Amino acid sequence: MNKIIIIIKREYLTRVRNKTFLLSTFLLPLVMMVFIFGSAYLGAKSIKQYKIAVKDETGLYQNKLKNSDAAFYGYPANVSMSNYRKEGYDGLLMVYSKDNATADSARLYSEKELGLATDEAIKKQLQKINEERLLLAKGVSRAIIDSIHVQSENEELLNYRSYKVSGTELKEGNKKLSSIVGFISGIIIYITLFIYGASVMRGVMEEKTNRIAEVMVSSVKPFQLMLGKIVGIAAVGLTQLLLWIILIALLMTILPMIMSPEMMQQAQSGQAIPGGAAQSSSAANMIAQSTGIDIAGANWPLIIGCFLFYFLGGYLFYASLFAAVGSVINEDPQEAQSLMLPITMPIIFGFIMLTSTIQNPSGPLAFWGSIIPFTSPIVMMGRIPSGVPESVPYWQLGLSMVLLVAGFYFTTWLSAKIYRTGILMYGKKASWKEMIKWAFTKA
Repeated sequence: MNKIIIIIKREYLTRVRNKTFLLSTFLLPLVMMVFIFGSAYLGAKSIKQYKIAVKDETGLYQNKLKNSDAAFYGYPANVSMSNYRKEGYDGLLMVYSKDNATADSARLYSEKELGLATDEAIKKQLQKINEERLLLAKGVSRAIIDSIHVQSENEELLNYRSYKVSGTELKEGNKKLSSIVGFISGIIIYITLFIYGASVMRGVMEEKTNRIAEVMVSSVKPFQLMLGKIVGIAAVGLTQLLLWIILIALLMTILPMIMSPEMMQQAQSGQAIPGGAAQSSSAANMIAQSTGIDIAGANWPLIIGCFLFYFLGGYLFYASLFAAVGSVINEDPQEAQSLMLPITMPIIFGFIMLTSTIQNPSGPLAFWGSIIPFTSPIVMMGRIPSGVPESVPYWQLGLSMVLLVAGFYFTTWLSAKIYRTGILMYGKKASWKEMIKWAFTKA
């Protein structure tokens, strides 16, 4: 046991004193915030207002299209396809009619692509005018239409709320907070599995190629060496994660003081990037929407506890597999990539499942993804913020944890047997078939 502790201490101190560790720890949160809010800012500034000439054969849309950040409308006389550019316009909106009374079609012509934001702005204006025209045809006055528009935009009029029912207790739902916490937790675990799993593999490869492992296994067992390396790097990961959380919290407190309220509002509404929230960066929207959310309603002790469990459990589950791969590689990057593929694919698949899990935390895909150890560290953290036991029954959470622990024991046992043979093997390329053969061969 003392030998394992010595190895853990060596791995930890060697890495936390490294300049790369210090730079990545303190610069990554800053770079991430700059990228997220910088992309929102640039997205808002990138929306160009194009001048659109309108030729309306029906007269229904004449002087009724309202200007926006993406489109400015003009109604020049005798405008056509041949002269709209000479008139100083970027595009020509033609409203065609066979009888000069009803619109048959609307077409936008331009020499260059005007962008999705402009296209959506024009369609929205045409639809709004059509809606008002149909209401007027039914005898609804314009004053009533204007009053309805004002009232429909008043959230207090709708007064919509969603509640989770637990027996006789009603608890107001907070789907936005659940989505943000689930997304951030899942992506942190996803990134961690790649960064520190690959770090374990590179550490084993370096010791093998430098023949350090030969010296070390003369005084410690291969299993002790592998376990000490895995736990030592896990401690480094926890240290870095804790520092990241502290730094990101500080930055999230400082940024609203630096950025203008208009910029924060644009980022939060999804208007910072053309096309709206549905087509903008998920990370930018998640972080931006975190402002103004009531965080008191979340079960933080459970969320933090489960996050630490799945963070460590997922890392330990995959780190042993990465260590096994590192023990059989001989300085060939292509060999490393081919052997890593079966390990990295479940991690990528788990991240793909995370988005649908956040949208439907009680669905069958979310259930199976949160139970299977290969994907549960990422997928389960997308479900837990939605509520336990409302969205995640206790038996599902317990089963997921038990299977992850059992999976860790199995992968550690499997990897230890591969590691024992591979760490001292030089000059020969190994395949997964051969590695599995080593795993089930008696010593």
